[in-house]
Amino acid sequence: MKRAIAFVLAAALSGAAFAATDPRTVPSKLEPAWQAKTREVFKQAIEIPSVHHRGEVPRVAKLLADQFRAAGIPESDIHMMPYEALPGDKTTALIVRWRSPHATKKPMLILGHMDVVEAKREDWKFDPFVFRQQEGYFLGRGSSDMKNGDVATTMAAVKLMSEGFKPNRDIIFFYSGDEETKGQGATLGSTQWRNLTDAEFGLNADGGCASYDEHFKPLGCQISIAEKTFQTYFFTTHNPGGHSSRPRPDNAIYDLADALEKLRTHRFQPMLNPANRGYFEQRAKEEGNSPLGQAMRAWLANPNDGAAADIVEASPIDVGLTRTRCVATMLKGGHADNALPQSATATVNCRIMPGVQPKDVQAELQQMAGPKVEVTPDPGFIGVPTPASPLRPDVLSAVTKAIHSVVDQTMPVYPVMAAGASDGSFFRAKGIPVYDVDGSWGISPLDDRAHGLDERIPVRAMYDDVVYWQMLIRSLAG
Repeated sequence: MKRAIAFVLAAALSGAAFAATDPRTVPSKLEPAWQAKTREVFKQAIEIPSVHHRGEVPRVAKLLADQFRAAGIPESDIHMMPYEALPGDKTTALIVRWRSPHATKKPMLILGHMDVVEAKREDWKFDPFVFRQQEGYFLGRGSSDMKNGDVATTMAAVKLMSEGFKPNRDIIFFYSGDEETKGQGATLGSTQWRNLTDAEFGLNADGGCASYDEHFKPLGCQISIAEKTFQTYFFTTHNPGGHSSRPRPDNAIYDLADALEKLRTHRFQPMLNPANRGYFEQRAKEEGNSPLGQAMRAWLANPNDGAAADIVEASPIDVGLTRTRCVATMLKGGHADNALPQSATATVNCRIMPGVQPKDVQAELQQMAGPKVEVTPDPGFIGVPTPASPLRPDVLSAVTKAIHSVVDQTMPVYPVMAAGASDGSFFRAKGIPVYDVDGSWGISPLDDRAHGLDERIPVRAMYDDVVYWQMLIRSLAG
């Protein structure tokens, strides 16, 4: 359920090439001794294959817990919370409370997840679970989604404790163990474990807010205040089948293929909301008078202008931000190579605009697919639309100050609706506003490799993230 990208994309370069300093060559403000400590913890985290059903998430939890424990957090405030995610997947969440000696504000929650998407050795150029440093990058599964955020938030807190910082509110760290699959940890964290996680607001380290284009122009830091709803559906066809030597005019696989071809070209109604409106207002300024910029302004002026929204949606860095999108992700069908298929099924994953009910998307998909296809939701997870978080001035100010100080003083900061989903949605649904604000960054689209091959993060970005979270915690809990 991962929110789909590690670096939220902002704007493409228009006009002449923009000459700028390669941000990967700029020294980090993190002291060398802390760089070494951070690198070692990051290396250990990457080399734990915390994929579902491998039983390795508890090792990541222990690694992070050990850092807090060594920094002085008492055992009574370090909670390992075992649970079952997907059937048979024994995993755990880690909840750590850094108590204020003189709390004057309600607690603040910092979110992350310790599980990663599967990575097959035969697909990668190198072993995805062997940490590598190469050509200015740290590489390995989870390097940008999101063991970087887990390590950065942990090391920032440990560093602040070592410096004697005393927060004026309790700071709660919640790291789940199944964000990439079922989200059961966030469900429990926002409900049954609420006594351990209740907070005034949350900061989500899942997804970097800043990025540069390939010419090193700052593209912006987006604070995600809303998320699409995650929902999977199954397209299923049935047929009496028969012997392959006597083909029928109807065929379960062909019927399914016809429906998937319709899905490929189907477009839901475009929708503007405060989160994506703010994003596209900024994007339109950056695009200037380009055809894409003109389309953005036309859509902003008339949210029902489907043609303009289609042009916007065709932009690779803006896809998924104008409307609900659904895509086929897995297939299965037939039972023998010499038999006509009796059934075929496609898994279709949808990211639904805030405020739209999954049952309404199911109805539209069913109408589109036609009577030969049965469209059903995944019974194991029914998504719940969540409200946008009101943009807090203190969060906006703290993020802006930290990004400008640590990453790039020219980086614009503004709200956005995330195209994917994260653990934050479960807490939003239960009344805790959450803001996705990690300080990691990358070169877009070169470094947009979350869930993909050869995942990586710039070395400086990893170290910058520690300093960034230090500043954020000082600003909001100092």
